Amino acid sequence: MEIADHLVDLDAPRTLIGVTGAPGAGKTIFSTELARRLSSRGRKAVVVPMDGFHLDNAVLEARNMLPRKGAPDTFDAHGFIRLIKAIKAGEDVYAPEFDRHRDLSIAGAIHVPSNARFVIAEGNYLMFDEAPWAELAGLWDLTIRLDVPIPELRARLIQRWLSRNLSRAVATRRAESNDMPNAQRVIAKSLDCTFTFDGQPAQT
Repeated sequence: MEIADHLVDLDAPRTLIGVTGAPGAGKTIFSTELARRLSSRGRKAVVVPMDGFHLDNAVLEARNMLPRKGAPDTFDAHGFIRLIKAIKAGEDVYAPEFDRHRDLSIAGAIHVPSNARFVIAEGNYLMFDEAPWAELAGLWDLTIRLDVPIPELRARLIQRWLSRNLSRAVATRRAESNDMPNAQRVIAKSLDCTFTFDGQPAQT
């Protein structure tokens, strides 16, 4: 991961990196590995996932939005933007983390200390050209897009549901009815990023 060698030479008290791409592009694996490599070079790095800002299932159900979970308006976008602004300002903050297996967010699970040299945010909508998400574009010091062909994304997203012990028919239906439309929307409304890489193997 040569990007880590490039980043360690940056002379700044904090560098805020946005890693984005469609669902299933491998953002979590990429970000975790980048943070590990930066930390191994003596640069403290923390990963902050956008998925911690999923609206709770009860909220989505009350709004008849649960089948669309993962779409842009099923997140607390303004809360995520406020967090990124606080991180940008160098504050000591706590961020939520999403537990995919329990399908819920855990408040205050991630500590971003004020001395963290690199903060790597990862999520679908970090460079998304729709309000209010587009406010994020000016906050990143550097952005990375993971680009994966649509057929590969579809296979990964189906496998993600299969890993939760769903039947292939149900897994395919879930991927095609919601995940793939979200992926296509992310791709269609993407803003330009500093770097674009091939996507990493999807995490299950």
